Amino acid sequence: MKKKIINANVISNKKIAEDHYIINAETNYLAQNSFPGQFVLVKVQEDTSDPLLRIPLGVHVIHKKGIRLLYKVVGRATDILSSKKKNDKIDILGPLGNGFDLTQLLEEKNSKAIICAGGHGVAPLYALAERIAQKKKRIDFFIGARTKKHIVCAKELRKLGVKIHIATEDGTRGKKGYVTSLLKEFLGQKRQNCQKRIMYACGPKPMLSVIAKEAEKFQIPAQVSVDEYMACGIGACLGCAIKTKTGYKLVCKDGPVFDAQEIDWRKV
Repeated sequence: MKKKIINANVISNKKIAEDHYIINAETNYLAQNSFPGQFVLVKVQEDTSDPLLRIPLGVHVIHKKGIRLLYKVVGRATDILSSKKKNDKIDILGPLGNGFDLTQLLEEKNSKAIICAGGHGVAPLYALAERIAQKKKRIDFFIGARTKKHIVCAKELRKLGVKIHIATEDGTRGKKGYVTSLLKEFLGQKRQNCQKRIMYACGPKPMLSVIAKEAEKFQIPAQVSVDEYMACGIGACLGCAIKTKTGYKLVCKDGPVFDAQEIDWRKV
């Protein structure tokens, strides 16, 4: 789908958890043409080049009037974005990249989805869960966070009928430890029933590497959304190159979603 620069109207911009916000942007074009797993680039200042670079954000929710973007305040640009009010304007370039491929999940009878989010990785995965839930497919959704204060979207996911599994590093909610440990435990229990499952994930690269190994072990097809800083978003700057088993590819242009077995995790 052709990307466009859109001057979108801010419908709302709310803090939902520790350092996390959701901005709701009104844009018919992105509402009609975005797909789960794709991303956009947001320019936070209209009349200045400071900050110079746009913010890459995964499409979090796709609705009739536009899209919602989940972001974490980590620097000057996101801090400026968090100050945007209703009826302010934001400059959005998108949709960009390749999203999740749901063909196998939707075509295979009795198939089930496993979705695994590490930290802010939940951002592009909610739209995916919503799309899969609309197709009446069962979803086991794994959320990993540092503390209970950093868990986002659990309530909204439950409204979709999704089964939630939570792990926090400090044990303040769910299982104590990494979400990958919780996932391994789940897969071990379901060892005889993994054939109909398809996995989708987004989060830190070490987490994705573990997920790729587990998916290969249990022969589960898996797609991962890779987190790289995508400065240009169109493959021009070459700053988001990642090593795959067939050579280097660009996360912004060839991804951000890849087959988990395609990436050379030893070089990431």
